[in-house]
Amino acid sequence: MTDVFFNHATALLRIGRARLRVRDLSRVSKFYQRVLGLAVIDQSADAITLGTGTVPLLELSGDPSATPRNPRDAGIFHTAFLLPTRAELACWLAYADTLGVRLQGASDHIVSEAIYLADPEGNGIEVDSDRPVSHWRDTDGQIRMATEPMNIPDLMRARQGDWAGFPVGGTIGHVHLQVGDVGVAENFYRDIFGFDIASRYPGASFFGSGGYHHHLAGNIWSSRRAEPRPEGAAGLDLIEISVRDPDLRSAILASAVSAGINVNHHGDTFVLPDPWGTVFALKS
Repeated sequence: MTDVFFNHATALLRIGRARLRVRDLSRVSKFYQRVLGLAVIDQSADAITLGTGTVPLLELSGDPSATPRNPRDAGIFHTAFLLPTRAELACWLAYADTLGVRLQGASDHIVSEAIYLADPEGNGIEVDSDRPVSHWRDTDGQIRMATEPMNIPDLMRARQGDWAGFPVGGTIGHVHLQVGDVGVAENFYRDIFGFDIASRYPGASFFGSGGYHHHLAGNIWSSRRAEPRPEGAAGLDLIEISVRDPDLRSAILASAVSAGINVNHHGDTFVLPDPWGTVFALKS
């Protein structure tokens, strides 16, 4: 049987780009360029947009006065940079080893294989590749996820060639958040945005669209009962959500207004905060 991989273009909701507020713009930008191979797409005195080809994936907003990120606050757990193939994940891991990059873990999640690290300001990063969709579900059709040790020797046997920078076709597959309450997170990401709850761990829920294992996740592992993040804090600043269906976008906005959430717009982009102050931008 031919392996079939998830087509993100078919999902009604998917991640576009993420924006981080950072204290040392030059240092953090150089890290993402050197370690992940992202390219500069746009640049100003206080902001840099990084991506692959002409596709922006990560915006860095420089603010030297920002309060250092508290790892127990709500906000970023990690941003997942999804590679198109397992072979490219193996190439990146070999490249990271030559650089002496400090890794924080490597896991087999059944649906994907993932390697973890952090940028110089402590923002979590996942570099991963998906397994074929046929591997994801149990006999009842439910998405199975786990956190098991990665078989690194087996991964490295898939390597073909050398790392040549973040590839065209690579995306931000998901953003995993620290939240103050998983039930509140479900009420927001499921009931306001319309994401499906794809899977649950103790203390975490995973939200996907179109049958994907997750585009967003929220956990309380270090942030139980966290309040909204302080204004001006470094860390995750914005997540862009691409909404393929105009009727769905209208429904999201109507649900947000009905729930008393403050919705603003800039041109055709609507922005609204989650319960912990992370801003979401809805793009068509």
